Amino acid sequence: MNMSPQWSEVFAKYGWESVHWASVGDPRATDRVIMAWAQVNGYVVFTHDLDFGSILAATQAESPSVIQVRAQDILPERLEGVIVDALHQFESILESGALIVVDEVRYRVRILPLNR
Repeated sequence: MNMSPQWSEVFAKYGWESVHWASVGDPRATDRVIMAWAQVNGYVVFTHDLDFGSILAATQAESPSVIQVRAQDILPERLEGVIVDALHQFESILESGALIVVDEVRYRVRILPLNR
């Protein structure tokens, strides 16, 4: 819920299927509900919220993958290039389970489950 629905348009432009949570679930849903939905439906969680990485660490989950954006300006016009580059670079890792933290200049990748 904390990312603009415009991101779905960006992902579609590059051939990636995506949905904004507001179109499939209750906007008041907990992060755990969103994570469970993403896991069951085979989606990656794209977020600005630090709680999703914390959930992965606390539960030792092997999925879903999470891309966590760490920047002040999280709009597509500012970050499209860096996000698309990360998705291309780490696509196979995301398919097998990862937490990828992206900021304006770098990526940090952790394979799931965390704390191996």
